[in-house]
Amino acid sequence: MRDVMTDLVAAVGEGRRVGLVTVVGTFSSAPRPPGASMAVIDTGEAVGSVSGGCIEGAVYELAREVIDGRAPTMQRYGVSDDDAFAVGLTCGGTIDVFVEPVDAEVFPELTELAESIAAAEPVAVATVVSGPGAIGSHLVVWPDRVAGSLGGQRLDDAVADDARGMLDQGRTGTRRYGADGERRKDELEVFVQSFAPPPRMLVFGAIDFAAAVVRMGKFLGYHVTVCDARPVFATERRFPEADEVVVSWPHDYLDGVEVDARTVICVLTHDPKFDVPLLESALRTPAAYIGVMGSRRTHADRLERLRERGVSEADLERMFSPVGLDIGARTPEETAVSIAAEIIATRWGGTGRSLRDLSGPIHHDRLAESEPAGDGP
Repeated sequence: MRDVMTDLVAAVGEGRRVGLVTVVGTFSSAPRPPGASMAVIDTGEAVGSVSGGCIEGAVYELAREVIDGRAPTMQRYGVSDDDAFAVGLTCGGTIDVFVEPVDAEVFPELTELAESIAAAEPVAVATVVSGPGAIGSHLVVWPDRVAGSLGGQRLDDAVADDARGMLDQGRTGTRRYGADGERRKDELEVFVQSFAPPPRMLVFGAIDFAAAVVRMGKFLGYHVTVCDARPVFATERRFPEADEVVVSWPHDYLDGVEVDARTVICVLTHDPKFDVPLLESALRTPAAYIGVMGSRRTHADRLERLRERGVSEADLERMFSPVGLDIGARTPEETAVSIAAEIIATRWGGTGRSLRDLSGPIHHDRLAESEPAGDGP
C-alpha cells in the first residue's frame, strides 16, 4: 500500500471511490511480496502493481467491480493448468489478493494512516479478508493507540497485540482468529500490513568504497548513516545520498544509537584504532549483519585483538570478513554489489550460488519459515 498511498489519499480526498488490490499471501515464486498493491480509481486510472504484469488485467476488472458495488473479495491466482499464459502467473507461483473498495466512508482512518507513514512513524493496518466477520473492516494500530474496528472489542484487542509484535519486527502477513479474537480458532483471516520505519544501514569509514555502499543501501531501502572521526572526509558533499553524515569516533556514535535486529553495519575503515573498539560495541548489538572490510591477514590480526579484549568465539563468528560474496569484485561499485548480495543472502537464507546450479524454490523466506503457523502465538 505504501507505493500507492499518495495517489490513494489524493483520490479519496477528491471524493473518488477506489478499488484497492493487495497481495495478502504468496506461495513459491510469486513475483511481488505481501503488501504489494494496485489502486484503481473510479476514473479508470490504475497505479501500482501486484504481479509485475501477469494478472494486472484480471485484478483491474475485479477492482472495477468492487467500485461498482461488489463486496470485498479474496482471489487466488496461479499458473493455468491448460495454458501458462492464460490469466495466471507464468513464473509458476501462486498469490492471494484481496480486493476492496476504499472511500472516505469505508476507510475514515486512511488520512491519519497516510500521515504516519509519511512521517516514518511505526503503524500497522489490519484488515479482515475472509471469514464470517465484517470483511474489509480495518483496524489501524500504533504502538500507543488504535483507530477503527474489526467488529468486536475482544477481536480488536487480540489483533492489536499481534499487530504491535509484527510491527516491532517489521513483518507483514496473515493471522487467524475466532470471532471474539480466540487464537485457538481460525474462522477469521486478518491481514496485517506493517509500515515500520526503514531499516538502518550504518557505514563506518568515509572512503570511496563507502560512497558506493551508501548508494546501494539507499537502493535497497535503508536509512543510511555514514560515520567517520575525520571531518575532512565525513562531509555531506562527499556522500550526498546518505541520510546522515556524522563526525564522531565510530564506537562512541554506535554506543549512542539504537540498533535493532533489522540494522546492518558495514565497517570499511580497516584500521585497528577504529575497528577494534567499534566491533567490540557492534558485537554486543542484535544487528542483522556486521560486515567488515579488510584482507584475510588484516582480519586475522583483528580477531586476535578482539580476543584479547574478551570477545567470545561465538560473537566473532557473527562477523562477515572479508566482507561480501565472491563475485570477483574489483571496483568500489562492484564491491558494493558484493556486500549488498551478502546482506540479502543473510537476510533470506540464500546460498550465494548461481540459481542454474540449484533446484527447488527460487525464493527463500527465513522469516516465513520461522513464523508460527495457523493462528499466531
